[in-house]
Amino acid sequence: MSATKRIVVFGGNGFLGSRICRAAVARNWDVTSVSRSGRPNWLSITSSPTPPNWSHSVSWERGDIFRPTQWTSLLYGADYVVHSLGILLEADYKGVISGRESPISGLARAFSASKGAGAANPLERVREQGAPEPGLEPPSSEAQLTYEMMNRDSAILLAKEAAKEGVKAFGFVSAAAGAPVLPSRYVTTKREAEAVVAREFPEMRGVFFRPPFMYDRSRGATMGVAAVATVGSVVDGLTGGKLGGLLGSMVTKPLKADVVADAVVEALADESVKGPVEVPQLEQLAERAWRKTML
Repeated sequence: MSATKRIVVFGGNGFLGSRICRAAVARNWDVTSVSRSGRPNWLSITSSPTPPNWSHSVSWERGDIFRPTQWTSLLYGADYVVHSLGILLEADYKGVISGRESPISGLARAFSASKGAGAANPLERVREQGAPEPGLEPPSSEAQLTYEMMNRDSAILLAKEAAKEGVKAFGFVSAAAGAPVLPSRYVTTKREAEAVVAREFPEMRGVFFRPPFMYDRSRGATMGVAAVATVGSVVDGLTGGKLGGLLGSMVTKPLKADVVADAVVEALADESVKGPVEVPQLEQLAERAWRKTML
């Protein structure tokens, strides 16, 4: 009998991360979730405030991704590490709520072409941080989270520590390209993370998942967007892909969050899967995972 696999999911209490944990539990893996808040707020990611039965098999740990000393011990003996953290739009939410910043100015910064702090090599910034606690300087209560910090630098920092611990595979939840409703930096920072992880840690199998828009009935707002995107994907197919040139990933077939989660776990378990995993392969991996449950 093969040894039980061990997976650590950063952002495991989120919309997709919690479902990755669920899929891993279904395979009888040893599952640990790491997030700043620990246990999920179930009503925010499912249709019920009651923890599902599978959640009792997960170790829900607290840890700040920018403070490695809080979580590096959790990587010991892990086969797989997953980065499922990120932000869709930059905003100083506390600033907006308190009146220090308007929502318009927050969005204007999000759609700016670049951030000055993001110009430096993120790995060099990790190395230069030094004592007393190695890592990247976390955002203060006054600072807004940026794409560079959350979508890129936090992933590189986690990959660096995972490689040091000899983790076999590093899963990074990236994104399908071309969504017109999000700033271009949302995707470019994801791609930068992919490139650095692949280049700097070749001994660790990097798997970069590029899901489209994800939906679930527990989040009613996602259903309407998914319906529009589904129609767009059908029309795009009928027009030979011409619509996709205008609307980008908004005409990419959306996927249910559970499907993406199943694909993530299946890909990590398959040593032949590495590098970018696009939407068609996500569907194939999820179907393969489903067929295994039917045996």
